Amino acid sequence: MQKIEKSEADWRAQLSDLAYKVTRKHGTERAFTHDDFPKVAGTFRCVCCNAELFDQAQKFDSGTGWPSFWAPKDAEMVGESSDNSWLMKRTEVHCNQCAAHLGHVFPDGPQPTGQRYCINGVALTFEPDEA
Repeated sequence: MQKIEKSEADWRAQLSDLAYKVTRKHGTERAFTHDDFPKVAGTFRCVCCNAELFDQAQKFDSGTGWPSFWAPKDAEMVGESSDNSWLMKRTEVHCNQCAAHLGHVFPDGPQPTGQRYCINGVALTFEPDEA
């Protein structure tokens, strides 16, 4: 995979203010503010670099207010790192292609993985499968 690097000015020009804050500055959108993804088959992509990150088939309603998935579409595209902010230890997830902050992963999801990838909706775009 080819890594994508841009200047802060380029990211700011490409992204909305909220998408920049979340993906480039490790922010979080408010819960229940991003509910505009269709419920049809398709792929969730990185808003920064268009990498394929999650599939609709792995999405579930966690009740948390953020899009949740039990696994990435391609594990190589989603990386993890330790996040010790907010006086707690969490596992941050990011796009391995452009280093965009996506959200966090927690060990309280459904089977078959038991994982809950809790992702900021503003960090994703959705591309429906072709009929």
